[in-house]
Amino acid sequence: MKKSTLLFVTILISFFPFGDLFAKGKVKVDKALEHAARQYLYMRSELQGSNQFPKTYDKHMQRLKTSNSEWWCSGFYPGTLFYLYEDTGDKELYAEGVRMLKLLEPEQYNVNTHDVGFMMYCSYGNANRIAPKPEYKDIMVNSARSLISRFSPVVGCIKSHNRKPDDYVVIIDNMMNLELLFWATQATGDSTFYDIAVKHADTTLKNHFRADNSLYHGLNYNPETGEIKHYQGGQGFSEKSAWARGQAWGLYGYTLMYRFTKERKYLEQAIKIAEFTLNHPNMPKDLIPYWDYNAPGIPDALRDASAAAINCSGLLELSQYVSEERAKKYYKAAEKMLQTLSSPAYTAEEGTNGGFILKHSVGNIPSGTEVDMPLTYADYYYVEALCRYKSLNDKP
Repeated sequence: MKKSTLLFVTILISFFPFGDLFAKGKVKVDKALEHAARQYLYMRSELQGSNQFPKTYDKHMQRLKTSNSEWWCSGFYPGTLFYLYEDTGDKELYAEGVRMLKLLEPEQYNVNTHDVGFMMYCSYGNANRIAPKPEYKDIMVNSARSLISRFSPVVGCIKSHNRKPDDYVVIIDNMMNLELLFWATQATGDSTFYDIAVKHADTTLKNHFRADNSLYHGLNYNPETGEIKHYQGGQGFSEKSAWARGQAWGLYGYTLMYRFTKERKYLEQAIKIAEFTLNHPNMPKDLIPYWDYNAPGIPDALRDASAAAINCSGLLELSQYVSEERAKKYYKAAEKMLQTLSSPAYTAEEGTNGGFILKHSVGNIPSGTEVDMPLTYADYYYVEALCRYKSLNDKP
């Protein structure tokens, strides 16, 4: 890794208590990252300098499906480019990332979405870590202000979806946007961002989880009283099922909560989600989950590479905060996920798949969108997991 090593790596080293517990792994991580970099250079050529952001690839139409900067996934493409630049030093990757940042800049004032953390921290956050600039800081602080404008002290959460006036929908995905708020407090000294992140996480911890540590995708609160009106299955099979990517958002989200607060309750919740996931009777042996752990048609149900990638990155971090026994278990599980994801079964051949790295992700089966397709966030968390894995194995 270069001198601009991930902030995450510094955190890992400070927490790493187990000496040579994690021996050199079996994942050909350098090869996987080199392949990923070539794919994203290919994707850049497919975009042809347009002002659009890649979402997925339509193999039937043989073309990229794209969005404008307002789409919740817009930050993942530049974020992945910066991770790959950090590993390879390829300036073309960096230049493309910077080009996309300019297109994202207006979203710092977007108060109509809870996904501003995904959009702005995954992109500008990575760029600012590699080459800090005052304008990057300003943009991210403005983005954090936009995010907290959606917070209700009555509900105790940041609102996810804009629905009817008497609806206040909060989805588990929103845990991932809290990292921007923690950064904003570190950058400005204003604890408002930190306090809102903690309150949102605490309310979610109280209300989103079932006794078995599976979770509801969404809750609809009464905005006047803060009481729960009803639970929502959202993108899962049903409101009583365990949607795989939702479980992954929860695992990753509560792990990062522990990173910033050192509060034991968040670590314990991350462990509970990890154990639910890894020990689930419907978890396949290769650890690439079905799109829902209660999906109909198992074992013929679709797998979700995006859920696996998020799980993998989250587990690699979680492995640094737990007992030696659990640390080894989580690291080995993440390694197995990477082995599978980097195999031909899930990694696309160079120059195919529109430049996307991974195949076989599942976006939203209930709505029939982005089913068994590449997804930009699957690539982002896969590359992040590769970088985290490499940093652990590169330790002296």
